[in-house]
Amino acid sequence: MGGLICVGVISGAHGLRGEVRLKSFTADPSAIGAYGALLDETEKRSFKVRIAGRGKDHLIARLEGVDDRNAAETLKGVKLYIRRTALPDPGEDEYYHADLIGLAAESVDGKKLGMVKAVHDFGAGAILEIEALMIPFTRLTAPKVDMKGGRIVINPPPDLPDANEEEKR
Repeated sequence: MGGLICVGVISGAHGLRGEVRLKSFTADPSAIGAYGALLDETEKRSFKVRIAGRGKDHLIARLEGVDDRNAAETLKGVKLYIRRTALPDPGEDEYYHADLIGLAAESVDGKKLGMVKAVHDFGAGAILEIEALMIPFTRLTAPKVDMKGGRIVINPPPDLPDANEEEKR
């Protein structure tokens, strides 16, 4: 649970005076400026952020020391981070998405399902992305490839999760 947490990304320049378009990943997007100086992934550069406005799907921000469009354009794609230790401990039954990534996922009966690869939130609640299932592509594990039918018949290894159990719910 240590390290850096990505809280936003600079998506491009805005205007001529060094403002940037900023995509915030914080629960309250405009709160990204309240975390103090944000770091790049190398931790060699830090940026003090002041929110100057809102676009349709982004914030417009001023970064201390970025005073013209050329300087702002060089920052396109820079991810902005805070130290995990700067965040308060989550409440009971609350979790930071970054803390869930990398956890082992198991079924209620103990079958290994994989590792949490990502947590997505499209507005209707968080969705866990469990790492993709990977099976060796051999005659034993994939005995039939049915191109016309659009399927591959899999002879699963014994520890493969049973997707049908989830469908019964």
